[in-house]
Amino acid sequence: MRFPGWNVPVGTEPPVVPGRDEARQWAAEELAKAQYPDARPGWVDQLWRDFLDWLSSFDGELSGPGPDLAVPIILAVAVAVIIVAIFVVRPRLNARRKAADTDIYGDERIMDADGYRSRAAAAADDGDWPAAVVDLFRALVRSAEERDVIDVRAGRTADEAAAQLGSVFGAAQSRLIAAARVFDAIRYGEAGATKADYGSLRQLDTDVLAMKPDYAGQAAPGFAVPR
Repeated sequence: MRFPGWNVPVGTEPPVVPGRDEARQWAAEELAKAQYPDARPGWVDQLWRDFLDWLSSFDGELSGPGPDLAVPIILAVAVAVIIVAIFVVRPRLNARRKAADTDIYGDERIMDADGYRSRAAAAADDGDWPAAVVDLFRALVRSAEERDVIDVRAGRTADEAAAQLGSVFGAAQSRLIAAARVFDAIRYGEAGATKADYGSLRQLDTDVLAMKPDYAGQAAPGFAVPR
């Protein structure tokens, strides 16, 4: 990490050590960047707020050797906080990228919608709600492919499937988007699921099966629009 003003070519004079207020401002600006607050979990969020509160405590004048030590201490703590945030944030960001790049079915490309529904029901009977929700969402999407609502396409993500299905099943659009988010949270974010989540998705699956797709205005690829 480089703080502003530290990009000094080799062979020139060492950089000027920033003043206390300037160092506090640099640290606060660095920690305020989107990659830190957007992805950090609760305890890092609290650590970040506590650190900024600590920086604010230097508003008063310091006496004795304090001013000479304040800047290096502030910078050292800022670096430590950022390093901790990076180690926590990076796996979460990688999980998001994985969710954006991974097929709904993973390595499974043979099972039909009824097979996914049966496996989801078996998982529900065992109380394994995360597995039940994941397989039931797969069943919903596979069923749409089998009905020729959308084309079979490798690499389709949950968000893409929900967006496509929501555009032709308008009455269920918001529920489809919400279901995709739950699917991603379980499969990639290691989130839990409840019996209510499974029941809600079962009702959505039933409702979508009973709906007739509306292709009006749908010209984008990916739809199996009747010709």
